[in-house]
Amino acid sequence: MTDIDSSRSHLLGFLFCLIVGASVLGAFGIPLVSSEGMTVRSYLVQGDLPNVADDAAWQKVSPITIPLSGQVITRPVWPEPTVHALTVRSVHNGTEIAFLLEWQDNTKNDRLTPGTFRDGVAIGLPLGDAPAFFCMGQLDHYINIWHWKADWQSDIDRRAARTSEKKEGEVRTFEVIPRRVSSVEDLIGGGFSTLTTKNKQGRVQGQAFWKDGVWHVVMRRPLVSEEQENEATLVPGRVQTVSFAVWNGENKERNGQKAVAPWFQLSIDPVAGR
Repeated sequence: MTDIDSSRSHLLGFLFCLIVGASVLGAFGIPLVSSEGMTVRSYLVQGDLPNVADDAAWQKVSPITIPLSGQVITRPVWPEPTVHALTVRSVHNGTEIAFLLEWQDNTKNDRLTPGTFRDGVAIGLPLGDAPAFFCMGQLDHYINIWHWKADWQSDIDRRAARTSEKKEGEVRTFEVIPRRVSSVEDLIGGGFSTLTTKNKQGRVQGQAFWKDGVWHVVMRRPLVSEEQENEATLVPGRVQTVSFAVWNGENKERNGQKAVAPWFQLSIDPVAGR
């Protein structure tokens, strides 16, 4: 066999492996991401940002579908999560930034009781220029995590509904509903078992709904950081890193048992004149 024939044989074999690999990933519902699609772009828009997940303005924003895999770095590992893909959209107006996260989940788990677990999604942003370990950060390379929780969203929605439906002179049925400043917990991680809730909550706001087996979650925050050491820096015109995680409560996922996506690039559109 000549060198040309040998090279051609190796090339055909490589292409065959790629096709087989793509077919296997597709069979498991895992989308392929091209090198051009590895960047989550936050588009510059004029005016107020969409604050709710069903705002029609989101449909004008190009999405990126990010493949998710099981968390197998630390025990207890979770090699077979039920969520295999996360669709992400992002916009900013020079003042605030917002993300719309959507994923397939056939069951709505928005209550946290003994023996049951909640649905959730998180965005991870490094504190500093160098990306830390994407799950929980690492010593001296911390990560700012925005963790939306379905039960916290339920608390906010139920309290709002109770307030709007209250009639004058009506005796209300006693129900303890926690007061939440947001459905998103703002956290700092410096490695496994170091996750810490920030003292000041409410900077990151969330809104979500579940319909026809799909969660639609919006998270938003002012671009300007109030705490340089404890809050991710988000600068228009800058390319930085971002990671994601999803929990399916019906699958008893919690803590490190989750579906994850390692670091992707986050490109925030520049603002003219800045």
